[in-house]
Amino acid sequence: MAATATLSSKFQISIPKVIRDEQHWEAGQEFVFIPKGAGVLVMPVPELEELAGIAKGASKANFRDRKDRY
Repeated sequence: MAATATLSSKFQISIPKVIRDEQHWEAGQEFVFIPKGAGVLVMPVPELEELAGIAKGASKANFRDRKDRY
């Protein structure tokens, strides 16, 4: 059975313990909410140290920047 939660009158949701434990989420951690159709994707915001080297080996050719957008 899927873990569920109820939205409170203050628009708060408690994340079920089984999910927090599985994802290793802790109190005070920051999250981003990404709308996806009728739902929302919830992801932790990565620490800066976790992003170091993420684009290692990426090609700088054919990149887009804001000047080529409408």
